Amino acid sequence: MNSLSPRAAIGLFLIVVLAWGVNWSVTKHLVQVLPPLWTSAIRSWIALAGLFVILGLTKNLVIPERRDIPVVLSVALLHMTLFSVLVAAGVRFLPASKAIVLGYTTPLWVAIAAPLLGKDMLTAPKLAGALLGLVGLVVILNPTSIDWANLNVLAGAGMVILAAICWAANIIYIRAHRWIASPLQLLIWQVLVATIVLTGSALVTDGLPHAEWSWRLVLLFLYSGLIGTALAYWAMSMVNKSISALTTALGTTGTPLVGIASAAILLGEPIDVSLAVAAGLIVSGIGLATLGDRFLRSQATASG
Repeated sequence: MNSLSPRAAIGLFLIVVLAWGVNWSVTKHLVQVLPPLWTSAIRSWIALAGLFVILGLTKNLVIPERRDIPVVLSVALLHMTLFSVLVAAGVRFLPASKAIVLGYTTPLWVAIAAPLLGKDMLTAPKLAGALLGLVGLVVILNPTSIDWANLNVLAGAGMVILAAICWAANIIYIRAHRWIASPLQLLIWQVLVATIVLTGSALVTDGLPHAEWSWRLVLLFLYSGLIGTALAYWAMSMVNKSISALTTALGTTGTPLVGIASAAILLGEPIDVSLAVAAGLIVSGIGLATLGDRFLRSQATASG
């Protein structure tokens, strides 16, 4: 299957947004039982098994070419390893709802860093969107929202922001890479590298995992590994081939909103004013930067 109908693609995209949004609350549960490295490693093993089945059935298992090795390592290390572990470590000390808002500041860091690195042009909409998002960041990090007297909370917020920056660095590299195999075909190799690195790091740092296993814990890991990771990655690859990048960029901003709602329902986390205002500012900033920049590019193309 090379592409989906628009209706099927939108439906699959909604599943991705729901799966990713809920996965932050699931991760919050998992890191209360196991260290962040083992949480990420076990989830990655489950995702690897799921992707092997999915890609095998869809005949997308290939050996990567040498020129694709850098992008395999980039995604595996920056996104699937560093982003995953930093988020898992940060969410131990932060409410999942606030962590997901901080984690989805990634497009703002891309908008700021890409022009500085000469990888993109800084347009007025991007600058305005980035400033709006940064104001949202200030709102969610203010002392009435985040307990500045608690060093663990501050460290948690810092780790999630650093995770977002790692993801942004990966996105900037991906944009510049000339792909040989498709992102979908390289996905299992990226997960394989991340799984090996995560498992080795967990063994060195924490030793063998110790937890009181239960059906609830197993189901949470299965959700996180199969639904929140394997299925979501595969589905997003299919969606990217079927609907415009603008639609997916804007639609992804729904993930933190789903995350906030799921944290309120599943974890009983309150939705305070600063969280709502910060989420609105950050999502609006991403939308402004994306829509405004696309509009300017369309005008420039039309005018030659």
